[in-house]
Amino acid sequence: MLNGIRQKVIVQTGGVVELQSPDLPEGAIVEVIVLLEPEIEQSRTLTSFIGAAKGSFLTPEEVDQFIRQERDTWDS
Repeated sequence: MLNGIRQKVIVQTGGVVELQSPDLPEGAIVEVIVLLEPEIEQSRTLTSFIGAAKGSFLTPEEVDQFIRQERDTWDS
């Protein structure tokens, strides 16, 4: 007995998914599970990563301000 069919299909207008197989007997009760493939993120340039990480600085001015604040704590 057939346990499963795996096919890649393209979602049609209106979210319609069509699955055809000669192994599916007419009138059979089946369960359909749809798994979306993850979208591939567009390639990014190296400069797009600047300031993107947690704790990063977006501008040189932000770095200067942070360093000044740190130095001020030394004097306290």
